[in-house]
Amino acid sequence: MNTIKLNNGIEMPQMGYGVYQVPPAECERCVSDALSVGYRMIDTAQAYHNEEGVGNAVRRSGIGRREIFLVSKVWISNYGYEKAKASIDESLRRLQTDYIDLMLLHQPFCDRYGAYRALEEAYKEGKLRAIGVSNFYPDHFIDLASNMEIVPAVNQVETHVFNQQREPQRIMEEFGTRIMSWGPLAEGRNGFFTNPLLAEIGARYGKSVPQVALRWLIQRGVIIIPKSSHIERMRQNIDIFDFALSDEDMAAIATLDTGRSLFFDHHDAETARMFMGWR
Repeated sequence: MNTIKLNNGIEMPQMGYGVYQVPPAECERCVSDALSVGYRMIDTAQAYHNEEGVGNAVRRSGIGRREIFLVSKVWISNYGYEKAKASIDESLRRLQTDYIDLMLLHQPFCDRYGAYRALEEAYKEGKLRAIGVSNFYPDHFIDLASNMEIVPAVNQVETHVFNQQREPQRIMEEFGTRIMSWGPLAEGRNGFFTNPLLAEIGARYGKSVPQVALRWLIQRGVIIIPKSSHIERMRQNIDIFDFALSDEDMAAIATLDTGRSLFFDHHDAETARMFMGWR
């Protein structure tokens, strides 16, 4: 498994398993399956309501805690210094661990500065090994990274073949921040699974459309967390380290970029109203 070195020297797996929209009742089984086929990074969040299932699976796996990289995120209802501080301790309790490897702010709304100060404090106390943000567009990201004591180690944003985030990635790298993808398979939108270019490239390597798309992200230095509730697909998704796309293939896939989200724009007024309703 490839690893990525973060700006504080911590190494994290470049590929992990995401549990967004995995029901709490199914989460322990899914994470156990993922660990059994070789995943060593698990990405969850307070808003997913399945941290406890992740913790149960890790505890019962028989795998040493230091071998598993846990990622979680503070939700906006817990923003502000005091509430974020308490929520970090609650995430530790639910995950049944003394530390979280990477903790992110989930969205760029509400009192993100107070919440980030709580991340900084928990990092200094050893409760968090690395800290960062999620869904921070370049303006949000530059503002926070320029004004806080600890530069985010990671910014997790929607990144896939149709929304490639090349300029945001360049800006993150100016600060030594790593890009992490949510939705690396575009959640199947925009005809992803039947895309003729990805299928044609995959046929030449004996690989599927998802494997080609994930490999393309890996070769760009993107951290990825594909999700599936089926163990066979988990195996297929992780089976991308025995081939490499050519420069020509990488360039061809780059032409698929639309430069737009397939989900929502954080600068849109209705998106902001939606998130305010989820506090």
